Amino acid sequence: MSTLTKSDMIEHLMSHLDLTRQEGRCLVENFFDELADNLIEGREVKLSGFGNFELKDKNSRPGRNPKTGEPVAVSARRVVTFKTGQKFRQKVDEHLIEA
Repeated sequence: MSTLTKSDMIEHLMSHLDLTRQEGRCLVENFFDELADNLIEGREVKLSGFGNFELKDKNSRPGRNPKTGEPVAVSARRVVTFKTGQKFRQKVDEHLIEA
């Protein structure tokens, strides 16, 4: 299994949309900047046919250092979660069945 990188996305855009490397990089960077800016401002990001990026607040809780076993306080934080959309989930499921 391989990893998809921003560079891979840029290469794909260059070959399929006949963009220059700079145009492809600009498109990819602007997409991720827009996604991040909206999440930072507290808005959910919904990509139709793909899924939703949502913010969740996690409370502080007791934890432990896995190396030493010492108790450690885990502070409250906000995390980004991704929930797949139904169409995307069906595509993935169909692909897994074929494999």
